[in-house]
This record gives sequence, structure tokens and C-alpha cells, in this order.
Amino acid sequence: MKYRRVLLKLSGEFLTSNGFGIEPEATRALAKEIKAAYETGVQLAIVIGGGNLWRGPRQGVGMDRATADYIGMLATIMHALALQDA
Repeated sequence: MKYRRVLLKLSGEFLTSNGFGIEPEATRALAKEIKAAYETGVQLAIVIGGGNLWRGPRQGVGMDRATADYIGMLATIMHALALQDA
């Protein structure tokens, strides 16, 4: 085994379909890959994003930046929960 510990940083867009919503099949496929890596004995830390799904398309539409950031943080939590459940 080359590495004992691995940090996996993923974009929240990895779990979406056409940039909208969480795609269950993509989430299950990712969970399957993570499980396979874990079963080799590697210690995994997973960081998943979510904010760009909200902030990116809505720049310049008059939304308060802090509000957009809060929505992005909630999207990150939703992605983590979806991956945990897959």
C-alpha cells in the first residue's frame, strides 16, 4: 500500500445531474468506489463541496453574498448526508 491515509476532495457537482439535484446513481457509484478503497485498509477523509451549485449560477442577481454562502453551506451538508446514506 503506497498511502495509509488519503484525503478525497470532491466537488458537489459530482453528485448532481445537469447541475441540479442529487443524482442517486452517481451517489451510489461514488459510495461503492469509496467502500472499495476503504476495504484496502486506507484511512479516508472525505471533503465534499456544494456551495458552487448555488453561488455560481446566481452571481449578479442581487442576492446578498452572505445568504448565498449560507445556502451553499447547507448544500454541502445535504451532499454529505446523501453520500453517507448511499
